[in-house]
Amino acid sequence: MAESSKVVDEPPVVGVAVNPVDRYFRITDRGSSFLREARGGLATFFTMAYILVLNPIILGSAKDKFGHQLDGAELVTATALVAAVMTVIMGVGGNLPLALAAGLGLNAVVAFQIAPLMSWPDAMGLIVLEGLLICVLVVTGLREAVMRAIPRAMKQAISVGIGLFIAFIGFVDAGFVTRIPDAASSTVPVQLGSTGTLGGWPVLVFCVGVLLTVALLARKVKGAILISIVVMTVVALIVESVADVKSWGLTTPKFPDDIVAAPDFGLLGDFSLFGAFGRTGALTVVLLIFTLVLSDFFDTMGTVVGITAEAGLLDDEGKVPNLGRVLLIDGAAAVAGGAASASSSTSYIESAAGVGEGARTGFANLVTGGLFALALFLAPLLTIVPLQAAAPALVAVGFLMMTQVKHIDWDRYEIAVPAFLTIVVMPFTYSITNGIGAGFLAYVLIKTVLGRAREVHWLLWGASALFLVYFAIDPVEQLIGVK
Repeated sequence: MAESSKVVDEPPVVGVAVNPVDRYFRITDRGSSFLREARGGLATFFTMAYILVLNPIILGSAKDKFGHQLDGAELVTATALVAAVMTVIMGVGGNLPLALAAGLGLNAVVAFQIAPLMSWPDAMGLIVLEGLLICVLVVTGLREAVMRAIPRAMKQAISVGIGLFIAFIGFVDAGFVTRIPDAASSTVPVQLGSTGTLGGWPVLVFCVGVLLTVALLARKVKGAILISIVVMTVVALIVESVADVKSWGLTTPKFPDDIVAAPDFGLLGDFSLFGAFGRTGALTVVLLIFTLVLSDFFDTMGTVVGITAEAGLLDDEGKVPNLGRVLLIDGAAAVAGGAASASSSTSYIESAAGVGEGARTGFANLVTGGLFALALFLAPLLTIVPLQAAAPALVAVGFLMMTQVKHIDWDRYEIAVPAFLTIVVMPFTYSITNGIGAGFLAYVLIKTVLGRAREVHWLLWGASALFLVYFAIDPVEQLIGVK
């Protein structure tokens, strides 16, 4: 999600390891140094630390089936803890400068798609199951088989669709876009602002925040998203103190009495592994887990290969060092995220910022993980951020994910139409599962009518059959007498 540049100010120095730590992480062997690794770890943290704000806002703004919401302070603790622990484990076990934290897109699935169907513990239990399934796929070698089954363009379309979905959520959370009440009898489902025009200080803070974020990204400023959140939070604090603001929404920007506070571990372990099966239909649960696995699955593969290539660590055959351990740790991160109620955690492409600053080994992760651990004690400071200051980051992340659209071959209808449906159905139906299902079904259908059904992998046929039942669940239930 963040661009990085190659380090050119210091030539690589390859020599003999100077101490056991150097030898274990192969710092000197990879042409790096402790200073470069520390600098890279700092860059990675400041580039991805926005997740400490956005994850609690995304998860905390949603309600489960019973109207319950997760506590903001507890979410900050859970998010920081999982990021700290899993980033360090990835550094020590995988020896790659690859940080992990709650995945954007995945947390949107949990908040706006899964939680409304069940309780929060049930929803987090599905995340744990997803992580365990990914670990099984890694151990059995099936992960690569599934990778080959999904066309590359479909993987890219999923990323683009999630990007648009995230951006749309940002616009809605900030009040830039609102739903027109049904009583208006309007054919337009959403409108600008609450009355068709923009008004109020909070929306102005959001608009300025979007402009600031895109300006910093255009200048390739490291930590652009985090800088924008911090600056606009300060602006919001000033506005709240001098202007008459009716409402900021969920979070009002007021400076807390205490900046530092003890972490609140109340959400840790609050999950139900199989509770969702009792509250929601088994087919729906299976499809939800499938969606989570698919999203996490391909994001991780792309991120790992991309970061490793950027760092120049791919071997002569283009393979990632310690790939099995890296993928297993990533799967374990999803389990840890669900167990802590922080949503599924995954590898972050923002790690490219650290690579751009010189990081080449897992030692950089010790720095990044240490800073996330420090953030455990800053929950009061992090929970003053209003939606209008954080939402521009969602728009920016949506743009960055949208850039994958250039790799899709729009001249080939058997690829372009499924990709298009995947992309547009996600934001238009406010559902990532619906987008993936529409894309899969369209892909199988078009390949079949073109007489090329044999080109469709059997795994896609099976997934499409599940999605067909998913979309037709109401008549199917009536047919079998469930309703």
